[in-house]
Amino acid sequence: MILACIHLTIVIDDAGSGDLLFGVVIGAYNLDNDEFRYDVIDVKYFQLKLFQSKEYLNEATKIVFSLLNKMNILSTEDIFLCQGYLFEKAVDELRKKYVHSHIKTIKVIGKPQEYVELAYLDEIRNLGYNPLEERQDKRAKSFFHMMRWLRKNPEMIKYAKTGWPRLSKYSLFRSIIQKERRTRQKS
Repeated sequence: MILACIHLTIVIDDAGSGDLLFGVVIGAYNLDNDEFRYDVIDVKYFQLKLFQSKEYLNEATKIVFSLLNKMNILSTEDIFLCQGYLFEKAVDELRKKYVHSHIKTIKVIGKPQEYVELAYLDEIRNLGYNPLEERQDKRAKSFFHMMRWLRKNPEMIKYAKTGWPRLSKYSLFRSIIQKERRTRQKS
């Protein structure tokens, strides 16, 4: 009996980290068999208290390991991660557990990027938000489109990433940010 050794290549990417709405989708895509799985960093990690302590980095790392575990990845598999800041801790932790030379950071393109982007778009559509078609090319326009949607739907502000310091210059976010700061000071 001959056992074939299957070597897999997994690509991990994120979507939504620069958007105002929702958390961040992290997706893992297997280039060899087209398997795709994803999970979400909850928006609370991008709101003042947890954002300032960068807890989203720990959460991203947990999600990466969870996705790889669900995909039954061996320590010798190739794992390529988006070169963004969000995965810096995950890369370090992966290199401790897996073969160091098999963990690489790359610019993600093609199907892995498309799948994670579609997952993010599905998630924000589930909130009732209809994203701009050209959102990738026009980040600023997309940001203001989301902000206008939040003004019309103030009950959905709980799904906004309010941890960004620059948001305090917009009246829509001032009271929320002040409230988060007061809550944090009492803790």
